[in-house]
Amino acid sequence: MTEAPQRASLPSRLTPTEAADLAARHGLRTLSERPQFRRYLSDLWNRRSFLWTLSSAQSRAQNEGNHPGQLWAVLNPALLIGSYFLIFGVLLNTRGGVANFVGFPAIGVIMFAFTSSVLTKGAKSVSSNTSLVRALHFPRAILPMSVMLTELLAATPAFLLLFALMFITGETPDWEWLLFPVAVLMQGMSLLGVAFIFARIVNASRDPGNLISVVVRLLRYVSGVFFPVAHYVSGQPRVVQDALIYQPFSLMLTTGRRALLTDAQHAVVPRDWLIMAAWSIIPVTVGLVIFWRDEAKYGRG
Repeated sequence: MTEAPQRASLPSRLTPTEAADLAARHGLRTLSERPQFRRYLSDLWNRRSFLWTLSSAQSRAQNEGNHPGQLWAVLNPALLIGSYFLIFGVLLNTRGGVANFVGFPAIGVIMFAFTSSVLTKGAKSVSSNTSLVRALHFPRAILPMSVMLTELLAATPAFLLLFALMFITGETPDWEWLLFPVAVLMQGMSLLGVAFIFARIVNASRDPGNLISVVVRLLRYVSGVFFPVAHYVSGQPRVVQDALIYQPFSLMLTTGRRALLTDAQHAVVPRDWLIMAAWSIIPVTVGLVIFWRDEAKYGRG
């Protein structure tokens, strides 16, 4: 009888140390590992195409369920502007000496709608995508960033509507209009920083998420969406005036209005832009660091 062929010897099982070395050589790491901050930034940059694809797809999907489709991105803010003008401009008469009280609340309504969307959705960006976090390995900061970019893309038609309203209400095109995209960019960066912090808090405990809508509603009325803050706090102590005028959610609207409204009351003031630049750089930097420190814990709950 012929002898049966011998079974090929199997390779010995890798030890944990050998497996870790093999993974490291091929750029793999465990899901529970928090990478170094510099590497984290590099990972974010390397996944910029994923960020853009995810954000643009979500932006298009927002209005697909409505009968007007993408036209709703213009109709909805236009209806809100008309409603708030009737309430605050006609019935309550909160003009506060503003010459163009169609353009003034229009800028406030549209820019604050962007603020509201980024804060409320950004706070839940991680907790509402647990399945994605557990299934794929990517920097979790992509999720709050995607919310900000998605809402920016979704708000673009409304921002363009503002330029049309400026023409209709008698504003003259000026070089200062070129500052409006800068104001929106600074607003987006500042909101992203807050969204990073809110996302970490809500991921750790769902209860604070219920307060986000209350905070946003409060900000709507202390940030001058419908009325000029400086006019109504003029009788308050200077520290109170500065706190309300230069808090970031109010200053976002102020810089947008100074860019588009051409009356003397809304002339460009360099100090406002410098302060807003600080409000955009500091929160996004601090917020990203705070978010990164909990990177290994996202998706565990």
